Amino acid sequence: MPTALRAQILGLFLLPSLALLAWLPAAPVSPPAVRPPAADSPLLDSLLRSDPALAPVIKRAADYEVQIIYTQINRDAQNRPHFTQHNFHLNARQYFNPASLVKLPVAALALEKLNQLQQPGLTRNSPFSIGTAFRCQTPVPYAAPADSDQLNTVGNYIKRMLLVSDNGAYNRLYEFLGQRPLNERLWSLGYPDVRIVRRFAPCDTAANRYTNPFTFYASGGQPIYQQPAAVNSRALSFPLGRITKGRAYQAGGRIIQEPYDFTTANYLPLQSITDILKAILFPNDVTAGQQFRLAITDYAFLRQYLHLTPHASKFSFYRSSRFYDAYKKYLYYGRSADASVQPSLHIYNVVGMSHGYLADVAYFADSAQQSEFMLSAVIYVNKDGILNDGAYEYTSVGLPFLGQLGKRLYQYEASRPRAVKPHLESLFTAEGRQ
Repeated sequence: MPTALRAQILGLFLLPSLALLAWLPAAPVSPPAVRPPAADSPLLDSLLRSDPALAPVIKRAADYEVQIIYTQINRDAQNRPHFTQHNFHLNARQYFNPASLVKLPVAALALEKLNQLQQPGLTRNSPFSIGTAFRCQTPVPYAAPADSDQLNTVGNYIKRMLLVSDNGAYNRLYEFLGQRPLNERLWSLGYPDVRIVRRFAPCDTAANRYTNPFTFYASGGQPIYQQPAAVNSRALSFPLGRITKGRAYQAGGRIIQEPYDFTTANYLPLQSITDILKAILFPNDVTAGQQFRLAITDYAFLRQYLHLTPHASKFSFYRSSRFYDAYKKYLYYGRSADASVQPSLHIYNVVGMSHGYLADVAYFADSAQQSEFMLSAVIYVNKDGILNDGAYEYTSVGLPFLGQLGKRLYQYEASRPRAVKPHLESLFTAEGRQ
């Protein structure tokens, strides 16, 4: 079938073949002022307040630091999507800890960097070893286990990040990218306020600026690419200035009676991560400047593991009952171990859980209802105001709220009139095993 015709029929995820384009990070610039709070949508406000199960949190939305983005998707006669965004308390100046949300841009940029390197034989399936060159760095030796899932590769680390939000895998790809190139590339994509500056490890701010040396190998064990250790010689600025949260925090087994300092922590506004997910799922429907330089197969790979549950992935690490189907699905399923996955409902998402913050950024597509929409939300549940004490209301307040929020918008979307029903066949048939 000709490409143009296939684009019209399967237009949801027709992808630009951009793997060979040069990677040109923007020159460092002073970040512009963080965008002001967005106006609330009357429609979204009404949907939230009309649901008795959501009302207790919505009535105290400021206390719970709730932010929500609901994006309607309407198709035209050519199956091209058109997006209408509705906001509730969206405010990039209100800091929340993004936790594992940062794994999605890191995954995409790791694939992009492999393309940019243009090294013969170097792919996401190439095994590597990691050395050390500074404090707080740990090595990864070269090994060729019989189980390919256990190879240390960019592809396997992305699977771990997207399937169960693995922190160690994120650390390694953060190191592969390097602190400054990682952030400069995000700035050049139109996210000047974003800061991804930390491993998920007890490293200080200076140590996080230093990243490890890498060696990639061919299938026979011969080195094919070596990347030296690197350092970001200039510390990055932080758009929000000093940021503190809570009344106290726990450290070293004792409570410190002062607010917890997030000033030099990762910063990823809800609008930015929503736009990044959109750019990955709908690359032809964002501006050229927002498109990641990825091949069609890269996009398909990301899409597959954003959607799959740990068990459905068949990834050998996640066969145990610990990694249940809803393990990384907060919206709609509420991360419930007892939730039964609805066969017609496909959710493509990334989540965050840390320091009392819960976040989920998702695209919903349902083949039975012929409906689709995007939904992003964050909530803060820390009643005692103490950080790092592990006493957060994740299961009693946060996850039930996110689960019901997903259901409320799903129900509304299932009954919302559409002039043109979306053709979602490409979404459900074109993933394949990558």
